[in-house]
Amino acid sequence: MKKLTVYLIGIIMLLLNAAALQAENETSSALPATTIENIESAETEILVERIEYIDEMDKSDLSSSEKRELRKEVRSIQKELVQRGTYIYISGTAIIIILLLILLL
Repeated sequence: MKKLTVYLIGIIMLLLNAAALQAENETSSALPATTIENIESAETEILVERIEYIDEMDKSDLSSSEKRELRKEVRSIQKELVQRGTYIYISGTAIIIILLLILLL
């Protein structure tokens, strides 16, 4: 049982180290982080303003095909905004391993 615990801790440390190295490689880019954030926030503002503009439009004069195009555009903008959001994903296996380590230690 003691060997299993040592092996599990070793494997987890290796995985965490590999994840940290991968994250470090992904964060290094040609543009500074503040510039990237400013560009993303400006693009996000433009998309939000477009959605607000479409919401405020008088749609009673539009044909059904034009309304359909506007709905498609709003949906695509909303999907893009959701994709730009920051999410943390932890798999079920990772949660189980973390809980087991907490209980064993």
